[in-house]
Amino acid sequence: MNKLEEKTLKSKEIFSGRVLHFLHDEVELPDGNTAMREIVLHPGGVCVAALNDKDELFFVEQFRYPYKEVVLELPAGKLEKGSTPLENGKRELLEETGCTGYNFISLGQLYPSPGYTNEIIHLYACRVEAQGDQMPDEDEFLNIKMIPMNKAVELVLNNMLPDAKSQAAILKLDALLRSGKI
Repeated sequence: MNKLEEKTLKSKEIFSGRVLHFLHDEVELPDGNTAMREIVLHPGGVCVAALNDKDELFFVEQFRYPYKEVVLELPAGKLEKGSTPLENGKRELLEETGCTGYNFISLGQLYPSPGYTNEIIHLYACRVEAQGDQMPDEDEFLNIKMIPMNKAVELVLNNMLPDAKSQAAILKLDALLRSGKI
């Protein structure tokens, strides 16, 4: 078996922002040669698939500036220091949809783009206990949509839901529901 690890020789921060930090690293490759790596450091995120008693998922629509379009996705957000991923998930669900949930289960983690970022997104599912008013961040504008679980799966399979974290959470939750594990 080949050795695959790379060793960092030099690391230079080229940008430090409110959320993202960019590094330009020189690494030693397994064969002894060197290469450059550009890395985006990210605090991580969370995504929640919240089902009501009719097996409808809560979605939010919001304008995503990098794509210049409104994107349909499950409630999600970045991790805040001092809170666990689950605490962050509960907070994001409440802020974006006004919902409180129960029976939270982990659907695992995903690496959205391991070629250039260290971001890890924690996926959860829950049942919705109650819904009140949204409390979005001051720069966040969201519409809530309710979509039946089976329709959400169809959206993923028909390439009508491009958000990766939402796709993964929906398909994992669907598999668990079908297998009777939850």
